[in-house]
Amino acid sequence: MSPSKEQEAGDSDSTHQPQVLVAPPGAAHGRRNDRSLWRDLTAYWILGLCNNYGYVVMLSAAHDIIAQFNDETEDDSADGGAGRQCHLVSTGAILLADVLPSLFVKMLMPFFPFWVNIRIGLAVAFSAAGFLLVGFANAEWMALLGVIITSASSGIGETTFLAYSSHFNKNVISTWSSGTGGAGVIGSLSYATLRSLDVSPRDTMLIMLIFPVIEALSFWLLLRRPQILPVSTVESTEELISDDKPLVGFKEKLLYIKQLFKYMLPLALVYFFEYFINQGLFELVFFENSVLDKAAQYRWLNVDYQIGVFISRSSVNVFQLNKIWLMSIFQFINVAYFLTEVIWFYTPSIWIVFVIVLWEGLLGGGAYVNTFYRMSKEISPERRQFAMAMVVQSDSYGIALAGFLAIPVHNAICGLPAPTRTLTW
Repeated sequence: MSPSKEQEAGDSDSTHQPQVLVAPPGAAHGRRNDRSLWRDLTAYWILGLCNNYGYVVMLSAAHDIIAQFNDETEDDSADGGAGRQCHLVSTGAILLADVLPSLFVKMLMPFFPFWVNIRIGLAVAFSAAGFLLVGFANAEWMALLGVIITSASSGIGETTFLAYSSHFNKNVISTWSSGTGGAGVIGSLSYATLRSLDVSPRDTMLIMLIFPVIEALSFWLLLRRPQILPVSTVESTEELISDDKPLVGFKEKLLYIKQLFKYMLPLALVYFFEYFINQGLFELVFFENSVLDKAAQYRWLNVDYQIGVFISRSSVNVFQLNKIWLMSIFQFINVAYFLTEVIWFYTPSIWIVFVIVLWEGLLGGGAYVNTFYRMSKEISPERRQFAMAMVVQSDSYGIALAGFLAIPVHNAICGLPAPTRTLTW
């Protein structure tokens, strides 16, 4: 039986035509069109990959972007002792440039008309422009502008694709989440590999222009269009939790937001702890006797983290966890570990750090996919489009707060004398 969803929508560019319902592609023709479902699932995986790819690459390149425009990269302690090798401007600054524009876009998008083709056109154009600006940057402001534009592209895409998913089989949430996790692995791994092969930053960014092209082709050619059907022809197989009516008007939408806090708060906490580690503390983790230099250690820790995210974001059809708050507690424990590690250097092997970073990624990806999968089951189709667009903001709130806090904490630790790692394996 192919699930279908009633939607208050006229076509892909409008969401306020109350006499028309939108059904998932193939719903009117029953089982025989289920064979084409692979197009929607595949398209959403690729869209998740391409939408998040630029965002991930900018974070993976954060260390290099800062170093490119700073000649002095080490901060010596005031007493003349051994200083720590760290940038006075942490990668948290790149994080803020990479998340604040996206957050601003996510806050506004739910209240604007759902002109899906225009939105995706902007997302694709901004993504390409971001790669070009960072690749050809000859000043720090130009590189940061490229990061900002890439962030805006990601925000436009994420709110639009998740809201649009309400018109399709609910399993597109699973493939979307898996695709965003894949973006983490492919993005961080491709950047680390190309840089290890001595490909210049400019050529690296130019190579990555293929992803905005793939995103456009997947959306306009591979993904099927939702069908416009009269009410009488819609075959509903969705078991609704309530008979919620569609939200109409700004005030009604604003009042509804408080019902979404149970999804938003745990997800925001998980991402706050997660990105405080990644952008405030990762750069300070350093093992002198490793075959990897400091910059390479940072890049490969990011790859390791993204592998964890990919695994957990791809696992929702195998394992579900509704208690997202539990993941926020585990993530806080990770913060405590990394904070003490970068101050005292007590971990004997970098491989222990790689294991903990993988666990950190599993928690973050699991919180994301389980939140949206749970919403796809608990929220009625009439309100799901707005709810998805609102809740997707919550991770950005946590990430933005982490970026602001990461900068002073990072710089404070940079001012401490570097400890000696006495126990090594």
